[in-house]
Amino acid sequence: MAGSLFDAARGCLAAASPDDKVAATHAAALAFGQGLLAPDADAPPPEPIRMPGRPQRPRLVHPRELPRRGFGTVEGRAAFIHAIVHIELNAIDLAWDAVYRFRGMPAAYYADWVRIADDEARHFEMLRARLGELGYAYGDFDAHNGLWEMCEKTAHDGLARMALVPRVLEARGLDVTPGMIVKLRALGDDATADILEVILREEVPHVAAGSRWFRWHCERRGIDPEPKFRELLAEYARAVLHGPFNVDARSAAGFSEDELAALQQLST
Repeated sequence: MAGSLFDAARGCLAAASPDDKVAATHAAALAFGQGLLAPDADAPPPEPIRMPGRPQRPRLVHPRELPRRGFGTVEGRAAFIHAIVHIELNAIDLAWDAVYRFRGMPAAYYADWVRIADDEARHFEMLRARLGELGYAYGDFDAHNGLWEMCEKTAHDGLARMALVPRVLEARGLDVTPGMIVKLRALGDDATADILEVILREEVPHVAAGSRWFRWHCERRGIDPEPKFRELLAEYARAVLHGPFNVDARSAAGFSEDELAALQQLST
């Protein structure tokens, strides 16, 4: 008999050690791909998760408390990589929470988010290894908890979750990563730039999954997705919208012209 995908997702969320979280994620994704894990129609409702498992470090602070560092020093580049390592660890949990939190979804939904969790775990490993090459470890710099806070705010509604976490917070990487790659290559840090190229390429289908399932929810409820997206941006995300936006990448990830216009308008 297949094990419960929801139990596996909960176990990945609960893992406090990054090594344990990554290992559990890869194992669950492999088992799911082999047909050994499946959504359990008789599973009890999801438990509230105030915070997924986390290591004692990094210290979590308000974003305003994080110092701005340039790329001109090894420490500055390490702090930048550390910030993305932290984002990728959060992204593992965001993907598993999308699996665990929302029940009764089509099989393709769970397949998308299990694959995304596996990708994010691999991204975490690549970046953490690069951080180690620079002489630093995950936890050496402070970080913030903004991604998980939006996860909590949207735990009540799969439509809002799909609109705001992949399509707003995670899609921010589509906007800023190309410029970061250019800066890193100019400094001769091709090793980091090469990793970011891989992540940028793979994040487009991740954001596209958010677009797809946001529209699925809208269709099921008889809601026009474009005004709904604008409404959710205004309600939840105005403070985190910052242009310029990567129009090509966002279009490839399922953003319509109207949605791109809403982003531009609300960010100003």
